[in-house]
Amino acid sequence: MRALHRVFDYLGQHATLFLAGGVLLGLLVPALAALARPLLIPGLLIPLVIALLRLDWDALAAYARRPGLVMLITVGLLLLSPVLMWLALKVFSLPPALVQGLTLMAAASPIISGAAISLILGLDAALAVVVIVITTALIPFSLPTVALWLLDLKIDIDLPTFMLRLALMVGGAFAVALTLRRLVSRRTLEANARMLDGASVATMVVFALAIMDGVTAVALSRPGYVVLVTLAALCANIALQCAGTLAAPGLGMRSAITVGFMNGNRNVGLVLVALADKADFDVIVFFAMAQIPMYVLPAALAPVYRRLRAARHAWWHPAKG
Repeated sequence: MRALHRVFDYLGQHATLFLAGGVLLGLLVPALAALARPLLIPGLLIPLVIALLRLDWDALAAYARRPGLVMLITVGLLLLSPVLMWLALKVFSLPPALVQGLTLMAAASPIISGAAISLILGLDAALAVVVIVITTALIPFSLPTVALWLLDLKIDIDLPTFMLRLALMVGGAFAVALTLRRLVSRRTLEANARMLDGASVATMVVFALAIMDGVTAVALSRPGYVVLVTLAALCANIALQCAGTLAAPGLGMRSAITVGFMNGNRNVGLVLVALADKADFDVIVFFAMAQIPMYVLPAALAPVYRRLRAARHAWWHPAKG
């Protein structure tokens, strides 16, 4: 058991590197990705359950005193961001599947690992936790509505079915986490915090492997499309991060970067699993390749985050509850 603790400790301390490695390994070793494919849904939902188990309820209470701020960030992430993305893409002549994938990416909730990665990067992890929990809880209602009704994206699935699938996954994760929190004491959870973080990283690596199943064959047969979607995902991630950071000047640099980080890194895996067999394969390829910037950029941009975080002043004025 002690050896397992050490393994999970190591995973937790080097989370960004292992996540990036998982995506690239799945791309380079197709057989491994195929082997991990049945674990796609557990690899997606287990980190959500662990994040909810590790949730700092005191941080939630602190941000509960600033409901306007949390609501504004939530609306920006779930509604404003996809609308602006959809409008911006009209300027470009891109394949319909890529437009669909980029818009769905901008409409998704932030990645579950965003809270843990924010902590590793020295960002506002408390803010990340609150926003991720709230947006994830709302995503069964917001994403299908935005994607299928407001933006009129052509997806081969009806609105009630899409909502139901998302609600079952997200609601099930919340139910399991709440049950475990009642059965396991807070002291036990805190004593095993690092082990839980490591387990979360391990399951996210499994998910990163699983989502790459079939992508290598596409990369070999259609390299131009795979390069295009990868570059598009990279540019979209960085553009959304910049937009989110610039949109939150009154929070101070550290919290503004956190908003930007959440805006750029979205849980497209949740969208993919909800769509299941109804998603166009070209959209699935985009979702898979979008994992690369999401898992590689945190490590690559860590020095940039540190430099920006060193600026101690708010750009305009500190936000007040």
